[in-house]
Amino acid sequence: MKLHWKEYVEYDWFEKLSLKWFAVPAVSGMVFDCGGLVFTAAPFNGWYMSTEIGSRDLCDAQRYNMLETIATNMGLDTRTSTSLWKDKAMIEANVAVLHSFQMKNVTIVDHHTASESFMKHYENEMRLRNGCPADWLWIVPPISGSATPVFHQEMALYHLKPSYDAQDPAWKTHIWKKGRDKKATSKKPRRKFHFKQIARAVKFTSKLFGRALSRRIKATVLFATETGTSQMYAEKLGELLGHAFHSQVLSMEEYDISNIEHEALLLVITSTFGNGDPPENGEVFAQNLYAMKMNDAYINSENKISLATSKSFIKANSQTEVSGSKKLDRLDSLRGSTTESQTEDTFGPLSNVRFAVFALGSSAYPNFCAFGRYVDNLLGELGGERLARLAQGDEMCGQEQTFRKWAADIFAIACETFCLDDDDTLLEVALSLGSEALSAATVRFVEADPQPMAKALSKCHNRNVTMCNLLRRTNLSGDESSGTTLLLELDDIVGMDISYKPGDHLGVFACNRADLVQRILQRVQSTFETDISIELQMQKQAHTPNGIVKTWIPHDRYLPNSFRMLLTRFLDITTPPTPNLLRYFASIATNAKERAQLDLLASDPAAYEDWRHWKFPNLAEVLDEFPSVTPYAPLLLLHLTPLQPRFYSISSSPQVHRGQIHLTVAVVQYQTQNGSGPVHFGVCSNYLRQISEGELLYVFVRSAPNFYMPTETEAPVILVGPGTGIAPFRGFWHHRFAQMKLQQNQKFGKIWLFFGCRQRNLDLYRQEKKEMLEVGVLNKVFLALSREPGFKK
Repeated sequence: MKLHWKEYVEYDWFEKLSLKWFAVPAVSGMVFDCGGLVFTAAPFNGWYMSTEIGSRDLCDAQRYNMLETIATNMGLDTRTSTSLWKDKAMIEANVAVLHSFQMKNVTIVDHHTASESFMKHYENEMRLRNGCPADWLWIVPPISGSATPVFHQEMALYHLKPSYDAQDPAWKTHIWKKGRDKKATSKKPRRKFHFKQIARAVKFTSKLFGRALSRRIKATVLFATETGTSQMYAEKLGELLGHAFHSQVLSMEEYDISNIEHEALLLVITSTFGNGDPPENGEVFAQNLYAMKMNDAYINSENKISLATSKSFIKANSQTEVSGSKKLDRLDSLRGSTTESQTEDTFGPLSNVRFAVFALGSSAYPNFCAFGRYVDNLLGELGGERLARLAQGDEMCGQEQTFRKWAADIFAIACETFCLDDDDTLLEVALSLGSEALSAATVRFVEADPQPMAKALSKCHNRNVTMCNLLRRTNLSGDESSGTTLLLELDDIVGMDISYKPGDHLGVFACNRADLVQRILQRVQSTFETDISIELQMQKQAHTPNGIVKTWIPHDRYLPNSFRMLLTRFLDITTPPTPNLLRYFASIATNAKERAQLDLLASDPAAYEDWRHWKFPNLAEVLDEFPSVTPYAPLLLLHLTPLQPRFYSISSSPQVHRGQIHLTVAVVQYQTQNGSGPVHFGVCSNYLRQISEGELLYVFVRSAPNFYMPTETEAPVILVGPGTGIAPFRGFWHHRFAQMKLQQNQKFGKIWLFFGCRQRNLDLYRQEKKEMLEVGVLNKVFLALSREPGFKK
């Protein structure tokens, strides 16, 4: 019979732990030694002492290891042993056990009563027999030992019979028939094994395991990512597939495209960058797929199809029908591609490949999931067989939940397709996919040494982040009433090993405004001071043959830093909170009216979009709107998205501005609610406006090979750039100026520049353009004015 715990009077969360134990300690693995006979498998029972359950079974690290869980629920400080959290938690566990048994009218004894009972027994035995054998290690209770009389009692350990003893395993004590005829004196010699023999045995078993693994069907997971989200999902999917397949996870840039025709199962997880473009580490893969589509001979030939050619088709060829993860047949798979001319008899180079694609994106941007759609179309048009239609994970709504459902469906479909149906395997995957609820008991901060900022940003964004200095800042606008545009000159890029070409972008990591950060810090709950360096840890559950094992692991994105610095440099606190974050706020709101409003915003997409577009509130404004919400700092951190770098077109040429990078930045500032709401500031532009000259910036270069000047210098070029769109063209004309100085006998094509702004006084780089016209770098410059008095728009 099992005993279910009831609600403990002081701590109501004990009931939520769902802890159970046996009411009666029935044991059958004993021997009864009496009169020279040993009776095996002798049953034995009695009643429990509370410490056996509360201290040993539940709290021992090698058993159920519930000590830290109980302490965390009690709100104890588990960071240091001087808080005596282990002692306090163990006491409460024992009190709860006693209370639970007493509520069920089941016999149990506490360790103090048991100690006093033993001392009476000890005195009687000493008076009647002049001796009482006892094992001090077993008699003294595991808690409060010195508070019991048995702790100070010396004991002698010897054995009397009749007795109950633990039964030795039969396979260790049984005498097999094979050895019965041998003389008692003959002993089997012990065989010694040398290290080389053991190593050979290990090698042999490893080979057997390798052979077993090789018999599994190979599954390849490819990912392309800018921020690391696709990689995280790909690694999760690879772990799931490992339950039944021989899985490997690779980035698209690491993948050898010549292997794609031989894949049995190919799963792709990719995001979309910018205006429907592939992530940087997916560009070559896209180029190779496009080459296979045009002519698979291109892969092994010297003819190269430029990515510009393939990318021009991405948006046009990204119209894939999207539905659930229902298994498709061969004809359905072919119909999922944009080319409708394919039939059931169509076979391409990937006709033996089963595939599925999970596309990540944000519905806030145009060309949602365009690159994922493009890859899905190409794989289908090359003859691949879809396991399921394209799935899309929207960053704005339930991306994690969408992925979990898709991964489970794809695993089940793949197992069915390859005849690997196994209920146990499917159960393991279902358990490993189970959503791990975030709560105050499963996330925490622990004190840790801070990491260098460049290293922390590189880890967070999966980028090679470096540093440069702000040399000079110039206001190009003059009159700030019409807006501010800055020319920023960054230097020391040679020392930081930064190289670029005109047309490339510079990614800049900004800081959130200090006043915004302080307003949030005043509203959160945390056990640490805001400027103490902490590490975010999460409790993970692993489903093993021995049950669920819980461990604390560091978060895989954020390296140790202070909570203030995390809010300043790593977390997006200016974008309106997601419905998921509002749902968390609703769960902790103490005001019923606020809770109802938050529930509505979290569950009603129309209400959320109206609220979001009208107020476009940052995190501090949301907390002001709902004053009863006081979020727990570690949970808030996990609900916030990373603060993304801002990209600016480089406005310089390395041949002219040696050791420098120039940026042209328009400072963003606006009021919400049609001009009647609070003032909002562009995160990065205002950060660049406020930092001091000589201050360090954390940056990286993102190449844009499709936006370079033509390699044929004689080709004519037309440049069109309104406002700060002129930024990259400044780098172009400086680069052409350097080319003309170095190659004076070379013929260069004409360059026409079209530039637009509101008024003539906002004509950016007016003097530079005039000089470039005079030296022949620019052949014609056209100025379009939209609000110049006396001029037609």
